[in-house]
Amino acid sequence: MGRQTPLPRAAAALLWGFLLPLTAAHEAILHASGNGTPSPSKDYCMLYNPHWTSLPSTLENATSTSLMNLTTTPLCNVSDIPPDGIKNKAVVVQWGTCHFLEKAKIAQTGGAEALLVANNSVLFPPSGNKSEFLDVKILIAFINHKDFKDMKQTLGDNIVVKMYSPSWPNFDYTMVVIFVIAVFTVALGGYWSGLIELENMKAMTNTEDREMRKKKEEYFTFSPLTVIIFVVICCIMMVLLYFFYKWLVYVMIAIFCIASAMSLYNCLAALVRKIQCGQCTFTCHGKSIEVRLIFLSGLCIAVAVVWAVFRNEDRWAWILQDILGIAFCLNLIKTLKLPNFKSCVILLGLLLLYDVFFVFITPFITKNGESIMVELAAGPFGNNEKNDGNLVEATAQPSAPHEKLPVVIRVPKLAYFSVMSVCLMPVSILGFGDIIVPGLLIAYCRRFDVEIGSSIYYVSSTIAYAIGMILTFVVLVLMKKGQPALLYLVPCTLITASLVAWRRKEMKKFWKGNSYQMMDHLDYATNEENPGTAGEQIVQQ
Repeated sequence: MGRQTPLPRAAAALLWGFLLPLTAAHEAILHASGNGTPSPSKDYCMLYNPHWTSLPSTLENATSTSLMNLTTTPLCNVSDIPPDGIKNKAVVVQWGTCHFLEKAKIAQTGGAEALLVANNSVLFPPSGNKSEFLDVKILIAFINHKDFKDMKQTLGDNIVVKMYSPSWPNFDYTMVVIFVIAVFTVALGGYWSGLIELENMKAMTNTEDREMRKKKEEYFTFSPLTVIIFVVICCIMMVLLYFFYKWLVYVMIAIFCIASAMSLYNCLAALVRKIQCGQCTFTCHGKSIEVRLIFLSGLCIAVAVVWAVFRNEDRWAWILQDILGIAFCLNLIKTLKLPNFKSCVILLGLLLLYDVFFVFITPFITKNGESIMVELAAGPFGNNEKNDGNLVEATAQPSAPHEKLPVVIRVPKLAYFSVMSVCLMPVSILGFGDIIVPGLLIAYCRRFDVEIGSSIYYVSSTIAYAIGMILTFVVLVLMKKGQPALLYLVPCTLITASLVAWRRKEMKKFWKGNSYQMMDHLDYATNEENPGTAGEQIVQQ
């Protein structure tokens, strides 16, 4: 009998995996030129909201605009406009004193072409409730205050700028990488779960082996009630993260480090144990311990620690996060068990509603009109603290709002050799939940296949997952907006599994779970009463 892991422990390990869909950044280039022969120029990064203002995609199509420095003026009243005026200027103001939308309205009144907000913190796209400033049409963008100081020192006081946003191709190689990672993880996790199920079934014919596996295996089985409780906890945690992000983000980072290091060890240890050589052991407190597993545990801890220390290094830390994330997803898909298709439908259905609600519905509820899911995906926009729904100035020191939740697979776009390299490396991301949730269904299909001596459910559900991922990418390209992947993955996988069960006339058995799954879920009660039944099933296989 496997030991039932308590719900809070399992929920804590899995919780953040269901938070995040695909998302994207809004970078643009500020091309600044000074006086001189030849004219010196330099590119800087700026962030803007493309839903508010559009920019040309090339430097040639961008309009030249004179830059005016008003960082010493709050620009919160019309009287703050200098006597010389700001007509046809790109005005640079300092963050703070009043809302940047108020500054933009005043700048537009003075005839300015654009408002550039110099921020001491890490850059973020302009966000907020623009309903009160619908008449504001000028460009609003954020630049780093250090970049503005460098601009003045390098190019002087008479600066002309051009602003443009290079377009990315509709097809992005990161989609292929994310697709391969996602399909590989769910397929391998499901297959691994099936192997363990087969070993458990074989062990049931031998009382000694069965008792040994009871002590060795740890897993958590989702009952329908457990599924509902878990989804409620997810919703509560999402809201808590939204309001208390700057504290809870560090808790999530710590949990991820511990859970991912353990998961990486479990994944690699399963491979190492298959290697027959190098099995040097020693005895400690009556237990035989392999030396190579000690070194392996040290390696896994080191990987997690290195990621934790350098997690904000955009150039290479994503590789470690993806490795840890893949191991984390694999371990959960292998460990967590849905006893029947009924539990699969409840879990995937509720999490689909959860995903859609926090992506599409919450923008109508939040004061700034932003999706809670998308804000948490990249860290709350604004590196600002929330104060009764208003934006307040943040310091230049690293703080929690700069941190991102480690709940996604991240793949940087090919920007290193382009002009966009002046910006933080843009990435495509896929939430762990978009891998784990369908992966649990695929794992159940594989275990069901093991019991009936087939592979049809596992293969068909894996193919359906791949089709769902492709559909997600297609909609992402067409709508040019982050999508909740579960919106496409859940119907594809559930409908496919249902059709296969209906076509094979096994829906009743598939819905309720096979005898071994139910026996596992019911604490092996049936097996204890009828020890010969399982053995007969194995022989029939």
